Amino acid sequence: MIGSDRLKNKVYEYRTDRKMTQSELSRLVNVSRQTINSIERYKFNPTLVLAHKLSQVFEVSIDELFIFEDDENIDVSEIRPNKKE
Repeated sequence: MIGSDRLKNKVYEYRTDRKMTQSELSRLVNVSRQTINSIERYKFNPTLVLAHKLSQVFEVSIDELFIFEDDENIDVSEIRPNKKE
């Protein structure tokens, strides 16, 4: 998957802090245990829907749970409103 090495996450940290198994988490968000394992090992980027479900389980924002590397972020300082002439 292109760019998969640039999306980092804290799923493992949040899951283990809550003493939750991969199987328990997978049942809560309705995916396989292997999917959770792949997300934690950065082998799979979840869909937006799955990322949202995970953030709800951990009661954190998606931004807190998933971290983009620098080149994946938009530099908002370069965005300028269109000038009306």
